[in-house]
Amino acid sequence: MDLAEALLALLLGSVLVVSLLSNLLVLLCFLSSSELRQQVPGLFLVNLSLCNLLLTLLNMPFTLLGLLWRQQPVGDCACQAAGFLETLLASNAMLSMAALSLDKWVAVVFPLSYASKVRGRDAALLLAYAWLHSLAFPLAALACSWLGYSGTYASCTLHLRVEAERRRFAAFTVAFHAASFALSLVVLCFTYLKVLRVARFHCRRIDVITMQTLVLLVDIHPSVRQRCLNEQKRRRQRATKKISVFIGSFVLCFAPYVITRLVELLPFITINSYWGIISKCLTYSKAALDPFVYSLLRQQYKKAVINIVNRLLRRDLYPSSGYNSSLDTENDYCLHRPN
Repeated sequence: MDLAEALLALLLGSVLVVSLLSNLLVLLCFLSSSELRQQVPGLFLVNLSLCNLLLTLLNMPFTLLGLLWRQQPVGDCACQAAGFLETLLASNAMLSMAALSLDKWVAVVFPLSYASKVRGRDAALLLAYAWLHSLAFPLAALACSWLGYSGTYASCTLHLRVEAERRRFAAFTVAFHAASFALSLVVLCFTYLKVLRVARFHCRRIDVITMQTLVLLVDIHPSVRQRCLNEQKRRRQRATKKISVFIGSFVLCFAPYVITRLVELLPFITINSYWGIISKCLTYSKAALDPFVYSLLRQQYKKAVINIVNRLLRRDLYPSSGYNSSLDTENDYCLHRPN
């Protein structure tokens, strides 16, 4: 094993550990907090964390072993099963992110009718569709024997074995990535840009009120006035930063792998194995980032983590504060949702 492979193995091992611990923590927070269990978005977050956790446990170790051993780490049947699960879980995770963006869009754009538009039953139906949608492609790949070990990515994944089937495999690969990556990206961009538009509108309203107040308070100290102006600037940037993280992390982690899989369909192009493994590690890194992007940095999950730690230490230092905001809309997007 050369230095590059050792570094890639270290990177993949680190991603595996972080993904395992962070997604387990999200599930523990959900199970331990009745407040989180009552929220509709919690179903999408649990589904996303469950997909990431299963991918971490059932696919990443095989890729790590394939990288270390430079060969197929398990038998054909086990490798096909791992490739089946990877195709299923990766697609389902993308659709879960799209569902979260739809939920946020409804909550921000239609705050007064959110409770009637998005209910637990609706979320369950959307998740059922996501699973059926994601299941269709690995079943088709299994029926066509397009699952196996790929040395380019050192993993059990979609893999063309018979050159005569290249056209069919190419059509399937394009359809799969269009129905998973491209579809989810379109939904994310549409919904979050709508959210950003509403957020900026509300921020402008708040800015007008702030400026009017500062004009009336002629005797206000200059330092207080400057703090108000600084907060006004941070408020305008907050929504943009959060939405940039949502869309940017999705594109940065998934786009290199998807583009690589599409480019390798051309018969005259050979993908470098180092780049193939790097692009694969990027897709795995999304499973480690998702708990922080969507869950653990929010106030409710922080409170749930503190409660879990206190239970483990058998102490109760932080009693329930009565905080209740299912989508953190006020803090995230300068919006106010009436109760």
